[in-house]
Order: sequence, then structure tokens, then C-alpha cells
Amino acid sequence: MCPILAPLKNAIDCASRLPNVWGDKAAAIISAGGGFGGARSHYHLRQIGIYLDLHFINKPEFYLNTFQPPAKFDSDGNLIDPSSKEKIKEVLLSLQAFTLRLRGKN
Repeated sequence: MCPILAPLKNAIDCASRLPNVWGDKAAAIISAGGGFGGARSHYHLRQIGIYLDLHFINKPEFYLNTFQPPAKFDSDGNLIDPSSKEKIKEVLLSLQAFTLRLRGKN
């Protein structure tokens, strides 16, 4: 079973046609789910991205377990968990720094 949902797979397929808009870009993956489903999807996306010539940050990795207390989202779907917000911020800052390194703008 492929852990990538069809809409995401279709978007990846369409954008990977020539010219490959994914090629030579910096990337990060954040997954949300329960158990190990998010982690499996994370690693599967990484495999796909390597084929597409994406360059992933290695750390930090972030898997949000939405079924483990405390509640991560409110009833409108907004992220409310301060710890998760901070971890996402760390991922985004790492991605920003990595992107600038790839562009040669240390």
C-alpha cells in the first residue's frame, strides 16, 4: 500500500513533468497523523523527492502525532499546541537557512 494519498501523488506527478519544477529545490517534510503512518509517509515522500532532485533538510524532523494528548488542533483545525508550533518553527528556520546555502547566500 502506498502511504501517499492520491491528490498529493497527482500534484507531484504533474509538477514533475518536463520541465521538472521540483529539481534542485530545498525541501522539508512535516507529517501529521497517528502511530507510525506519518513517519512512513515522511520517508516515502523523501524517496520520491530524491528521484525528483529535491534537496531535503536532514534535521530537525517533525512527526506530529495528532492522537496523543494534549490536543493539537482546535475545532476549526487550527494548530493550538505550543510545543508543536515551536517545532514547526525550527523546521522552517532550518529550511530557510538551507535554501540560502543552496543559493550561495550564506
